[in-house]
Amino acid sequence: MSDMTFDKMINQMTPAIYESLKQAVSLRKWPDGRRLTAEQTELCLEAVMRYEVENNVPEESRVGYLERRTCGAGATGAGVSPEMAGLGRDATRD
Repeated sequence: MSDMTFDKMINQMTPAIYESLKQAVSLRKWPDGRRLTAEQTELCLEAVMRYEVENNVPEESRVGYLERRTCGAGATGAGVSPEMAGLGRDATRD
């Protein structure tokens, strides 16, 4: 029987394996098309998250990252161009 533990597996994980597991969790499928079971999804997600922490993956590149929105100028629209706000033209001019 192998003496491989979860911690050892994380420490030996290559970037290619990390990307493969990350994709498998995202698609809920292995690269060969077989669906992941709930247990496999949970274990793969835990492995991906542990790899990200232990290898200092930037927060914005981590699985499940959501950009934080704050109150202030961004919330009021100050400094946002009409194009970025979804306005095709200035509605005050005709």
